[in-house]
Amino acid sequence: METTVHFELTREFVERFQQALDARDTQFIRAALEHVNPADISTLLYEFNSEESKYVMDLLPLEVQAEIINDLDTDTRIRFLKIYSPKEIVGFVNLLNSDDAADILNELPIKVREEVLAGLESDLKSQVIDLLRFEENVAGGLMAKELIKVRDNWTVVQCIDEIRKQAENVDTFYAVYVVDERDKLVGRVSLKDLVLSDARKIVSEICEKDIVSVDTFLSDREVAEIMRRYDLESIPVVNVNGQLVGRITIDDVVDVITEQAEEDRQLMSGISEDVEEDDSVWRNTRARLPWLLIGILGGLMNAKFMGFFEAELARVTAIAFFTPLIQATGGNVGIQSSALIVQSLANSVFVYEGLWMRLGKVFSVAVLNGFFLSALVYGANVLLFSESRLSMIVSVALFSVVVFASFIGTLTPLVLNKLGFNPALAAGPFITTINDMLGLSVYFLTVHLMI
Repeated sequence: METTVHFELTREFVERFQQALDARDTQFIRAALEHVNPADISTLLYEFNSEESKYVMDLLPLEVQAEIINDLDTDTRIRFLKIYSPKEIVGFVNLLNSDDAADILNELPIKVREEVLAGLESDLKSQVIDLLRFEENVAGGLMAKELIKVRDNWTVVQCIDEIRKQAENVDTFYAVYVVDERDKLVGRVSLKDLVLSDARKIVSEICEKDIVSVDTFLSDREVAEIMRRYDLESIPVVNVNGQLVGRITIDDVVDVITEQAEEDRQLMSGISEDVEEDDSVWRNTRARLPWLLIGILGGLMNAKFMGFFEAELARVTAIAFFTPLIQATGGNVGIQSSALIVQSLANSVFVYEGLWMRLGKVFSVAVLNGFFLSALVYGANVLLFSESRLSMIVSVALFSVVVFASFIGTLTPLVLNKLGFNPALAAGPFITTINDMLGLSVYFLTVHLMI
């Protein structure tokens, strides 16, 4: 077994490697990357342009090239593969599993995809064509065709012989699936049970029949949630007829979870597109601008709303001093409430039954927080301004804002989720803008009623 060395990407190493690239020092490049994990080589190649990276790749074994290409993020891989010929792409795609090969082919222009498909090995070609029928974000597009299956009427010794044959085409397997004569999934059997059972026993007598499977049309997020809930390393995929057509492994699900987390994080940050730091200036601007414009619109509406209370501001100018306090508190309370609900909605066991009980709990928390904050602000205002009436107005307004902002922060993600939108929208600029407007409204209405 070939061992890999620990690799640390430093600025000094990158500079030395760049010098080797400029001088076309193949001896140094090969020696520096020998026994380095392909994932670490992928990280290194991000530091160089496509032509330089391809020069390095051409010096590496084809198996390593295939792993590196597979490790690249989608946008980088699409740009990188533009400088490869279809024949070169065929060389490393033939070394990949069917699901990874299908992902790469999906990213290629149609003409190049057809040329690559034509050059694939026959078995892989048929598997990839089958996978390309499915959308990328469903179980059918996520699964791999490589798996080990046995017939339910075989003996243990027949199964072991068959496993030896099939295992040549499967890198890693977590279970042996059992099917009937029509390829319908019956269950699975562990290697331990096969090894310890009598060689003449029938597989159907020792297999576990109550197993979790997913349909080809199930969304990738639902698949990830099922595997997380049942702590599965792999899960079988069946078609509408219940026939076993593939399997999904934990490494595929980790990618889905990572993508979901990145999408939620960007939505919560007010970024409307999937962008990276090294994307173009225009794309980064386009992704950030929509929610910034919405924030500006909210600010203009707030300014217009404050104009309705010119008389109150003229009478007691000090009330304007507390506008930032009201807005900031309302925004923070709303984000806290929405973040908790978004976290709950991420768990599929969240139910809408008992909603009134949840809202009652939100109300209780809001009342306690509002009471403590209002008391604190009242005491501070009395000490600083010696105005008990003004202090009371600000404290009542703050208490009201905390309660209302808690409800808005709780209900907004629930409503968005019901309407089919990503509830993470409610944990960023969206809820902040709404609560800014709500806070000002409550504040000045309180001032108008109590002044």
